[in-house]
Amino acid sequence: MLDPRHLMRARLWAKNPPSTKRVKLVFAAIIIALIIVGLEHYGFWPEWAKAERVPRGIQR
Repeated sequence: MLDPRHLMRARLWAKNPPSTKRVKLVFAAIIIALIIVGLEHYGFWPEWAKAERVPRGIQR
């Protein structure tokens, strides 16, 4: 079920669509993120650039 806020946002986008420049920027960001994920998945991402998991809470 759609939230009324989503419908209002869709209506605003239909009236004032984002510029071509903004659409290209968003697609470029998505493509860069997918490239990074692919590099990490296939083992080409350097070890120093990987995030380490930090334990949460109190360790006993």
